[in-house]
Amino acid sequence: MECAGRGRRTRCVGPPTRRCARCGAVAYCSVSHQIAHWGDHKNECERLEQQMKDAEKLNNFPFTFSGEATVQVCEKQETRCSFLTKLGIHCVGMWMGECSCWASAAASLDHSRLTEGWNLSRTLCPCKGPLSPIPKQLSSWKDYYEWRCIPLCSPVALLLHWQEQMYLRWMDTQLHVYESPLTLYQAIQLAATRNLIPEDNNELYIHYLGPDKELLQLAVFGELHAFFPGVQVHIEFVGPEIPQYRDGERINLHSYAHCIETDCICKSSTENFSSRTSTSKSSAVVLRLHTGYYHDRFRDIAKDTFPHLIIAPNAGVAAYTSWLPTIELIKEINVPAVFSDYCEEASHLGASCISTVTGCPPMIPIQVNPFRQPMAVEDSPLFLPCYSNCFLFGM
Repeated sequence: MECAGRGRRTRCVGPPTRRCARCGAVAYCSVSHQIAHWGDHKNECERLEQQMKDAEKLNNFPFTFSGEATVQVCEKQETRCSFLTKLGIHCVGMWMGECSCWASAAASLDHSRLTEGWNLSRTLCPCKGPLSPIPKQLSSWKDYYEWRCIPLCSPVALLLHWQEQMYLRWMDTQLHVYESPLTLYQAIQLAATRNLIPEDNNELYIHYLGPDKELLQLAVFGELHAFFPGVQVHIEFVGPEIPQYRDGERINLHSYAHCIETDCICKSSTENFSSRTSTSKSSAVVLRLHTGYYHDRFRDIAKDTFPHLIIAPNAGVAAYTSWLPTIELIKEINVPAVFSDYCEEASHLGASCISTVTGCPPMIPIQVNPFRQPMAVEDSPLFLPCYSNCFLFGM
């Protein structure tokens, strides 16, 4: 947390301990900085006040570890590092991107390493197929855990929030969409309700913008086998954080990410996770990586895979000017796109940017994602509750 009036002619005199009495979302180092910032803050104060009232709802999760991962992290009684350490997954495999250690390790990290496993026991992770078909109604993390027979003490939701929300009756004569856990489903729902996705199709093409730490968690996307049996899912990851040497890399996920137990049936697959050299079209989930900005790479990518939908997790649309040509492109190609962000205020600013570029309000209004990551973001610039993929909006 930093002083909201930082940079107002004079230097900060200390830590930002003086919070706005009305909204409580911003803090200042001194009365003078608070007064200097009021000209800007008065336009957002009422909106932030309303957002702060939703804090309890946003902190509400069904997990046994919810208090430690949410309120205690926000109040600095716990850190993401200490919480992950208690679970035995700190800086291990796919989990290494889930704390502040990620930033210091990123430069020396071998991004080409393919991590197959959850580093959890078979009872704590979805390392094999579901025991029953997906129900018609999955509306919460609890529903998903019950369907996949996972106890609520399992931390798998910390990674699954990226991509699980992806189920619809793809092959029916009439397209039916059901609520199911996690984030990409919202994008599919947007497309399906506007009849932008073909009804009778055994392939689905998604363009996924701005991946970062997901590059160490690609095996998690194998869970899409459970949501799309019989459908080949193609996901094109596009972003500047993808190393140049991985540009064009193809990854086939033939089954689920493995558990840590050597005698589990999930180890019976001899072709679970293959990269670059595989050209098999039998895989149900195919990932490809592309370095650069979407507006620069789209034409080449679209020659092979014109998208049914576009997803941009934790986009920060208002924070990066590089989004402007991308938004213009999305408007031009008329493909449904869903963005997410860490808090409601960031989503509000992002939606405003989209409206400015497109000349119309977002097609999908800002809304809470019930399948946001159940671990709070540390050191947020505001006192607002912040979670990865916390709010969704779309064009």
